[in-house]
Amino acid sequence: MTYLARQRCKLLALIGVFAAPLLAAWVMVELRIGIPDSKTAHGQLEPDHPVFEEWPVSSVTLNGEDWMLVFDCSIDCSQQADRWWRLHRALGREAPRVSRLRIGGDAGEALPGEQRAQWTRTPEWHSEGQVWVLDPEGKPVLSYSSDVSTEDVLDDIQLLLETNPEPPGGADR
Repeated sequence: MTYLARQRCKLLALIGVFAAPLLAAWVMVELRIGIPDSKTAHGQLEPDHPVFEEWPVSSVTLNGEDWMLVFDCSIDCSQQADRWWRLHRALGREAPRVSRLRIGGDAGEALPGEQRAQWTRTPEWHSEGQVWVLDPEGKPVLSYSSDVSTEDVLDDIQLLLETNPEPPGGADR
């Protein structure tokens, strides 16, 4: 093989090294090979829900820095409250970044770290046992039906906390 032929082979190999990933990506997109069909969020996105300040609930003080897990406690309240308290504990070191709010239910003791409120009127977007995740500004991000798996809600909250890091100085609280 001559010197010129070796140089051409090197050039073609170099072009192949850079072109092969592009070709492979194009084939994957066009033929839908190796692209996951799963979704990230388990809940329903709720862009049309009003912000929390507009919800018809008795007065609740919002922190403004925490994500909030809000749950309707109109069915099987003690079990629901315990379920979401356990989810909150499962967050580990991220637990201080999430607050819990129980709306409705009996007038029993609130669990540690939980706020209580009552509906002043029932909104049209409400359903019994529903759960919402609100961002620090009070906007509903996700909602879940009463039969949602606790693990699914935990996965979504952990993903939200991971993709929205704590603001500077937030670790001091």
